[in-house]
Parts: sequence; structure tokens; C-alpha cells
Amino acid sequence: MKILLIYPYFLEERNEEENISAVPMGLYYLGALLLHEGYDAEILNFYRDGRNPQKIRELLTQKNADIVGISVFNANRWGGVETARIVKEVAPEAKIVFGGVGATFLWDHFLQNFREIDYIVLGEGEYSFLQLVRFLDNGSRGDPAAIKGIAFRNGSQIVRTAPADPIEDLDKLPNPARYFTYQHLSLTRGCPGNCAYCGSPRFWGHKVRFHSVSYFVDQLELLYRKGISFFYISDDIFTMRKELAIVVCKEILSRGLSISWYAISHVNNVDEEILYWMRKAGCIQISYGVESGSEKIRRKLNKRIENERVKRAFSLTTRYGILARAYIIYACPGESPATISETEELIREIKPLSVLFYVLRVFPGTALYDDVKERMQITDEVWLNPIEDILYLETDPDMANEEVLTFRDRLRKTFHEGLPSFVDAIEFEDIHELHPLYADFLSRLGITFSHGDYARIEAIPDKEAIALRLFTRALCYSPHARAYLGLAMIKQKNREYRESIELLTEAIRLFPDSEPLHICLGVSYMNLGEFSDALSTLMKFQDSPNALQQIATCHRALGQPDKEQSFLNRLRVLATSATN
Repeated sequence: MKILLIYPYFLEERNEEENISAVPMGLYYLGALLLHEGYDAEILNFYRDGRNPQKIRELLTQKNADIVGISVFNANRWGGVETARIVKEVAPEAKIVFGGVGATFLWDHFLQNFREIDYIVLGEGEYSFLQLVRFLDNGSRGDPAAIKGIAFRNGSQIVRTAPADPIEDLDKLPNPARYFTYQHLSLTRGCPGNCAYCGSPRFWGHKVRFHSVSYFVDQLELLYRKGISFFYISDDIFTMRKELAIVVCKEILSRGLSISWYAISHVNNVDEEILYWMRKAGCIQISYGVESGSEKIRRKLNKRIENERVKRAFSLTTRYGILARAYIIYACPGESPATISETEELIREIKPLSVLFYVLRVFPGTALYDDVKERMQITDEVWLNPIEDILYLETDPDMANEEVLTFRDRLRKTFHEGLPSFVDAIEFEDIHELHPLYADFLSRLGITFSHGDYARIEAIPDKEAIALRLFTRALCYSPHARAYLGLAMIKQKNREYRESIELLTEAIRLFPDSEPLHICLGVSYMNLGEFSDALSTLMKFQDSPNALQQIATCHRALGQPDKEQSFLNRLRVLATSATN
């Protein structure tokens, strides 16, 4: 029996894709369980390719699946429906199973309106889906109503079975890293919070369940051995159980895993000790749900934090060399120019080095959605419209679109104009062993201003000067290849090639195996017309696609067309193999 697990495309394009484009962890757990039980299971990510129906049709025809599980958030439900329709065209006998947050909260809506969908798996679905697969593999003999945690049509009636029991021992699930390669993983399931805009508590429950340290770090190590060195740890609150998180960090260090990772936490759940160990173990960014600077707004969102705790968390996080990122939501219930001013003031006080601004959106499974349905007298049939979500502002007669645009622009302006002073205010704990990590922090941030996301934002003043200060300060803490590289690239940009060469020569003595430093040095020589020196620098990395084009250019400049063509041919071969 062939089983496909599919992550479908979303209706709208996104600027921030680091999390949403990745296959949800649930599919990897589900795929691992199916493979462990002897089934032929495969995961397909249609997030980017799914907008090409012909490509989907060809792929699904080739796979010829018996069961297709589709992971649905609210925003990709139409991608899921379209994929289901294509499956039914190419394999009419295949069974379509929807699961995930969107399917769980709209199970009746899906079964009432979309005949393509045969079953819904509700909530935490690994064992419910496995039992459903066994039922279908057995020729649908027996009573599907005996399977907990599913919904389906029985003639003209829709049946929802008893809820599935939560998985108390998460370690009993087969380790997905034994079967798949991915970057998003989690230590926990569940959230003790009850934020009005979030569906996590209703989906997972308020009780937080934990993997063991060994299970979680085994995942990291297996993925690390496959070549993954950067991870997104996606728990709602990674530091929920402080001692467990510290032991995880110590285990990462004891196994010698040279990794970096992002985490999500809560301002009430961090202190000096946990931040120290997280930074040592490779954490480079923590995101916090700040939401608003207005206590009134946060009460309406049921976000139970205080401004003083927010300030403390951001200050401590930065002091240990971890970038503190703020999630801020605007156009909330009761939002006004005065509450936006409070949020602006909090931004100035916490001095975040990264902020994601979101307009408040309403999704099924949340308290906000219940409120909107009651006030607006709407039903779940609203999701028959080709929309990803409902903007809260559309349900509030006291909030005008033009005013909300003003809110957005004010918040972004405050953040962008404040960044130079936020950078200059960075202070670290005087812990000598962390000095190399502080250099890493400063140089990473510097690249953001010189060549990264911030370099492209006109509203941020003095970006190159900020980057120069960051790179220079990084080298005061410890020699760091990225800091040397950043300084050298700025000098190249300003046509200071000889100074760039001097700097890079010093850097390569310290970091003789750094490919970026060698390529940058080669480019500086090339800009001075010193192609023989450039070649001697670049040839150390003659098997790298990043160096091959420069090497070919040097041979052309030196009047060596045969060698130029040889290296161009090698570059084409590498490009072709990478594509395949």
C-alpha cells in the first residue's frame, strides 16, 4: 500500500518563509511511524511547486498512491482541496485524508462541502492515522467509528468518533530523523497559555508534554551527521522546563555538535543561567511574543505578560550574545493611536534587533474566531471564499483600513529609525569564554546591515557605518572570519582594494581554510588587474562552484582560453549535478 503525505501550497505569496515553507513536523512523525510499521510512505512538499497543476498531476500519476494524507493549515486549505481533486482525477480509488490544525477545527465544513475528502484526522494524529491506514489496508472491513480521533461520511451522515488519547510518552514515536532530513524540530507539545489569537492550546491541550533529552538530541545528532548544522526549534516555549532545557544544551555540547539554532520562548521563562547554556550550545536567536506595548491590548488578547518582564528578557538575551526578536501584532481589539504610541515606546525601551510585525488575523480554533462568529453572525461557510484568513480589522466598525496602514507605518518607522541606537546600546556579560560567541553575534548582525535584509531597507540610516562598527567591535572580542570578510567587502565596495588585500591576508593567516576569505581576496586582486596573484589564491578552492567562475575569468584575462574553457566546463557540470 502506497501512502503519500503532502504539504500543499498557500493562496498568498509570503516575504517571511523561514517557517511556513517547511513541511510540518507532524508529517515527519507520521511518515516515520508508517515506515516503522512497514508501510511505503513518502512526503511531498508542494509549498512552492503546488501552483503548477500539470506538475502535480504528473507526479501524482507517477506515484499512484492508495492513500493521500494532506496536512492543512487554514491558509493552505484551498491548496489541499485542489490537490485532493487532482488525486481523484488520476487515482479515483485513492482515499484522501485531511489532517492538521485547519482540518481539526473545520472538520465538519470540509466533509459537508468537499466530496473529494474521505476522512479527517483530528488533533494529534499519528496513531489515529495509523489505525485508519490499517482499516483501509484491510479492505475497509470493520467499523471505522471504532477508530478514535477521526471524522468521515457514512452515507448522508457525518460521523465524528471519540477523541484520541494524547500521546503521554512522546518518545514512543519513532525518531523521524532516522528516515527523513529536516531542520524544524521540537522538544515539547502543548502550551500552558490561552492567547485569544492562537489555536495551539485547543489543538495540543494546555498540558505540556516533553521528549526526553536523549530522544531530542538524538534527532539533532542524526540530522547533523546528514550535514544539517542550522535548526529551527519550534516549541511554543522551549524554556518551559528550565532544567530540562539546560540538560539539552549540555548534551549538545558533550556530543560535540557544532550547530546553530533559533528558538521561541516566553519573557517569563528566561534567566541568566538558561541563556548562558543556550548560547554555548549554539542558540543565536530567540523570538518572544511581545504583541503590544499596551497592557490594555494584551489583556484583550489574553497575553499575560508585563512590560518590565519584556524589558528584562530582551536585555538579558542580548547580554548573552543571542539576538532577541520581537513578534508584534497591530490592529487588535481596542487599538488606537494611543496604544500604538505605547508599543512604539516599548520598542524604544527593549531595543530589539529584529521585529516581525503582523496585522491581527482571525483563524478557526481561537477565542477571537468564536467572538467574530457571534458578533458578525457568520458560520464556517465563510471559508468557501478564496481567502486565507479574516483580518480582525474587517470585523471592527471602529477601525478604518487607512488608520491601520498608519499604525503599520508608524511601528516600522520607529523600529527602523531606532536600529542605529539599538545597535550602539548592545552590551554583553563580561564572561571571557563567551567572547568568541560575542564576535560571532556582532559579525552576523553586521552582515545583515552590509549585505543582508537590512541593507535593502532605505528607512534604516547609516547602514554601512553601523556594519563597520559591528565588524570592528567583533574583532575586539575575538578574531572572526565573518568580521574580517565584512570589513573587506565594504572596502571593496569603496574601491579600497589594497586595504582589502592587507586585511584579508591577515585574516587568511588566522583562517587558512576559509573559502569566502580566499574568494574575496581573489576578487580584490582581480580588481587591481593582478590576475596571477588572484589565481594563486583561488586555486585552493578549484572544486568549488563559487570559485570556478572567478578562476575562468582570470585565465581569460591572462590569455589562456583553453584553461578558461576547461574551468567553465567544470562549472557547468557542477551546476547540472546540483540541479539534478
